[in-house]
Amino acid sequence: MTDFFRGMRLAIPIVFGYIPVGFAFGVLAVQAGLTPVATALMSLFVYAGSSQLIATGLFGAGVGMASIVLTTFIVNLRHMLMSAALTPYLRHWNKPLQAWFAFELTDESFAANLGRFYSTQTVNTAETLGLNFCAHSGWFAGTLLGVLFDSAIGDIKPLGLDFALPAMFIALILPHLAVRRRLLAVISGAFLSLAFAMIGVGQWSVLLATFFAATIAAFLPSPKSFTGKRSAPRA
Repeated sequence: MTDFFRGMRLAIPIVFGYIPVGFAFGVLAVQAGLTPVATALMSLFVYAGSSQLIATGLFGAGVGMASIVLTTFIVNLRHMLMSAALTPYLRHWNKPLQAWFAFELTDESFAANLGRFYSTQTVNTAETLGLNFCAHSGWFAGTLLGVLFDSAIGDIKPLGLDFALPAMFIALILPHLAVRRRLLAVISGAFLSLAFAMIGVGQWSVLLATFFAATIAAFLPSPKSFTGKRSAPRA
C-alpha cells in the first residue's frame, strides 16, 4: 500500500487543477438541465473533462443524443495517440488492469505517468493505480461541490475557474521539456495548433497538431529503450 499512497501524493498537482474545473462542470451541468445525480454519475463513470463540458453545452442547447455522442467521440480521438504512446510500458499488464487504466486515462494522468515511465524505465503498478485513483477522486469531488453549491454560485465566469486547467497543463508539461524530442513536440504542436486554427480547421486543429507533432518527434532517436520489466518493490 505504500506505493499506492505514494502514487496518490504524485497526483496532488492534478487534483488541484481538477477540483475547480470539476466544480465548474457541476455548476454548468445542473444549470443546463441535468439532474444532480446524473451530473455526479457522469463524472464518476464518464470521467472525461472536456467531453463532459462539451456534452453539457450541447445538452443545454437541445442537441440530439446522437450528435452529442459523435461530437464527444471526435474530441476523445486523441486518446488513441496517448494509448499508443503508453502501450510499450503496459503490455505486460493483464487485460483487466489495462482496461482499468484505460478507463482512468486522461490528458493529465497521461502526462504524469509517461514522465514517470520514461524516467525510470519501469512501471510500478500500485503507484500508477494510486495516481489515477487520486486524480479521478479529485474530479469527482470537484463535481460534487459544484452540484451542492450550484444555487449559491450562479454565474461562474467571474471566478476565473477556466484558468485552472491551462495552468495545470503548464505545470505538468514543464518536466518533459528537458527531453529534446518532447521539447520539439511541444513547440511544433503549439505552432501547428495555432496555424490550423488560423486557417479555419476548427475543432480538428488540436488533434491534427498533436498527430503531426508526435509523428515528427517519433523520428528522433530515443536515448533509452524501455525494458518492459516491473519495478522492484521499494522499501
